[in-house]
Amino acid sequence: MGSSHLEWLSGRVHSSTGNALRSVWRWLNCSLAMMWVLAICSLPLNAISQAAETITLQETPGVPTTTQSDVQMESSSDVVTPSAEMATPPANEAAENPLEDTASKLFSEKRFWSLILVLAVCFSVLICTFRARMGAKVYVRPIAGLKAIEEAVGRATEMGRPVLFVPGIMDLNELQTVAGLSVLSSVAKESAAYENNVHVPTARSLVMTAAREVVQAACIEAGKPDVYNDDSVRYITDEQFAYVAEVCGWTQREKPAACFYMGQFFAESLLLAENGNSVGAIQIAGTAESSQLPFFVASCDYTLLGEELFAASAYLSGEPQQLGSLQGQDLGKALAVTLLLAGCLLITLVQFEGLGPYPQIAYDVLYHQILGRD
Repeated sequence: MGSSHLEWLSGRVHSSTGNALRSVWRWLNCSLAMMWVLAICSLPLNAISQAAETITLQETPGVPTTTQSDVQMESSSDVVTPSAEMATPPANEAAENPLEDTASKLFSEKRFWSLILVLAVCFSVLICTFRARMGAKVYVRPIAGLKAIEEAVGRATEMGRPVLFVPGIMDLNELQTVAGLSVLSSVAKESAAYENNVHVPTARSLVMTAAREVVQAACIEAGKPDVYNDDSVRYITDEQFAYVAEVCGWTQREKPAACFYMGQFFAESLLLAENGNSVGAIQIAGTAESSQLPFFVASCDYTLLGEELFAASAYLSGEPQQLGSLQGQDLGKALAVTLLLAGCLLITLVQFEGLGPYPQIAYDVLYHQILGRD
């Protein structure tokens, strides 16, 4: 096979794997956005049914209504027969009131500003992505854990020891697992460049299939397709602690010089990290589980905190679309922080006397109208 054929095959495999991961990522983002829009603009079906019942009752003939004059007549006499005018409500009220009541229930004014804020965030993401595609530079803060990938893989190669990568214990329907596989692509590429072996034990069969494609594409992209080995990416078991026992046993036997933990972890986080620390490996971890971050911080050399894991793909790949999306989401977070600080300032000013009614009015507008709180 000539070099031109090898380059063509490398481009085909890399592009197909990258497109698959990007499709999963876009599908998850679109699903999340649709959930937000449906949650804000949802129409309560019970309001429609209640309005329909009201119209049906008012259109039913022979249904008497009680007015204030009826009450007075009942107090003056024992038996009073209501007249036809009393029994039949005005035509205008029967036609207008149900519609107005239905409209007020279908659209909540308290959620109007929530819709505006969601649309503003979506618009900022689209604008930033378009600007990045047009060539605008997007600054991404350096992440120490991602910069240390090359150092960790190079140290493992110098010591003649393998690299361990654990993509969490959850399936591909979790965003953290997808983000972990994005980091795996860079780790596998660095390992293939140094002709070193990367061991990837998985707890889900679908993750194993995706990880094999990612590692194979990384090896071909690095120009070392012979380095790839199917046995290096293995499915262990779905059972949490049985999976941990196998990984810890392999770590004690093979003694990897670099360990990466990228994905969603639970009670096994400290077991894996302490076991890797006992063999003297450089450890880089990343997860969005806040309950497991203290264990990774205490036992690993570098830790990606929360959203740094999701930003890893854009940071490592440098693709304009991902960088623009990352910048747009940061603008949305800046807007949320601005509203939070404005609320704190206004509630503080309300406590002071002599400032007039304006701080209270501004606080009421922010809290009740914009945020939609009762």
